[in-house]
Amino acid sequence: MNPEDYPEQEPLSAFAQGYAADLLVRSRSVAVEEFAYGEDPYQTVSIARPAKPAGPVLLFLHGGGWTSGYKEWNHFMAPALTAAGILFVSVGYRLAPRVLFPAMRADCVAALQWVHAHVAELGADPERIFVGGHSAGGHLSALLAVSRDWQSPAGLPADVIRGCLPVSGVYLFGEGSGLTMRPRFLGEPDAAVDALASPLRQIAAPVPSFMISWGEKDFPHLVTQAHAMTAALRSVGGSVEELPIAGASHLQAHLATAEPLWRSRAIGFIQS
Repeated sequence: MNPEDYPEQEPLSAFAQGYAADLLVRSRSVAVEEFAYGEDPYQTVSIARPAKPAGPVLLFLHGGGWTSGYKEWNHFMAPALTAAGILFVSVGYRLAPRVLFPAMRADCVAALQWVHAHVAELGADPERIFVGGHSAGGHLSALLAVSRDWQSPAGLPADVIRGCLPVSGVYLFGEGSGLTMRPRFLGEPDAAVDALASPLRQIAAPVPSFMISWGEKDFPHLVTQAHAMTAALRSVGGSVEELPIAGASHLQAHLATAEPLWRSRAIGFIQS
């Protein structure tokens, strides 16, 4: 799909417009298949299959502040991963203000259900599913990975997520988060909702392995949150790799997922 094929979403800030255009240019030549996991146009996934499947699957969630963004933004990541035998799945999900939390989380669960049910048909292993995402997508992927309340209702194994690779994710909302504004996707101020949406507040052992990345020049509060997330995961026995991306801003950290450092670490993390 193209951006114009979707329902209208919040306009991007000037800060992000060039980045979004660059993502679409980088992703345009990547061959993908599209499947729907729901009735809404945003409830779709793009899949890039490896020529020689090795089994692993990576679901990656786009950023955009929970109010904008497209699964097509992630296609540029696929070639390096499929070359390593990894099935790459870019996940779309509904956005605020059309929906509010936890609708986006529910969409990500539904996408994971669909992938788990169909991944063997696509040449991959349903027992080797990894999740990741950038910014808002990093938040949603981490929230799925640490929460323990959705797997059974979704009919999925408790350990369906084998590992999580958030990039410049948000792990805490509300008091102590460092955010200057409460994100719109959370709705009206409510401390209970903030806690439910915060991966740092939802960690329940056992947790899958994590590879947490951020830009060296990222938003300071996100760097602080990344370190706090690492400490919290390790405190319950989790295995965590940290990867600061030298010289990268918040948006450049996403672009860096196609560059040698992140992709080699990510491939090694998934293969191990």
